[in-house]
Amino acid sequence: MTREDLDLAISWAAKEGWNPGLHDGDPFYNTDPNGFFMGFLNGKPISCISAVSYGKSFGFIGFYIVHSDYRNKGYGIKIWKKAIDYLKAQNIGLDGVVDQQENYKKSGFKLAYRNIRYQGVGKKFEINSNIVKINSIPFSDLIKYDSQLFPVSRPRFLKSWINEKESLTLGLLKKNKLSGYGMIRKCVTGYKIGPLFADNKLIAEKLFKKLNSCAIDSPIFLDVPEVNKEALEIVSKYKMKPMFETARMYTRKEPKIDLNKVFGVTSFELG
Repeated sequence: MTREDLDLAISWAAKEGWNPGLHDGDPFYNTDPNGFFMGFLNGKPISCISAVSYGKSFGFIGFYIVHSDYRNKGYGIKIWKKAIDYLKAQNIGLDGVVDQQENYKKSGFKLAYRNIRYQGVGKKFEINSNIVKINSIPFSDLIKYDSQLFPVSRPRFLKSWINEKESLTLGLLKKNKLSGYGMIRKCVTGYKIGPLFADNKLIAEKLFKKLNSCAIDSPIFLDVPEVNKEALEIVSKYKMKPMFETARMYTRKEPKIDLNKVFGVTSFELG
């Protein structure tokens, strides 16, 4: 894809109800410009997929869409194979709709756990904690913290992600050490919080409440790993309702990540 092609893919994702961020294009594309593919039929775009490489060991597949006029004709599997071939040397992750699990298993993917999207309403909370804008701390500290809770280090992605338009990224410092961070960004509908990484539930909840205050009376969304029971307690406490779920799957071993510190997934498109 060209960068403009990605805008088209994002618009397709919006029509599918995936509610992408309004300004996700640049941070997504900048992460791996070679990892976005679009299928054309007689010059007309009919399918898309992303296969973003995060270095030599890990990649993530997303944006797998065939235009509704061209489904069930074999076009999807062609672009799927292109993405798999691009990441063939790596462990590949994806967040797939549940009813496609069996198809993904045919390509070697194995279920790790479920992610559940929750929806609520933004409210203003008074927070008296050492919460700061993420750009006020060294970028190396953010990379070090994030790398513990994502399969690999992803500085190129984060550099663009935390500077996305109509977004805010906050960190919580404990004894001058980063102990959690979260981002909220404007989406087609409302706002999404992601990632929400924290050392414990108390820190995660403080960041969640502070980010909430950026979206007062607007819909907010949080994608939660079902295995993190404390994250489920937070969404329940703030009366967020489950919308749908995805299957987090990998082609090789599940990465060694402490999912009890992952209170919100970064995105279903890039992991």
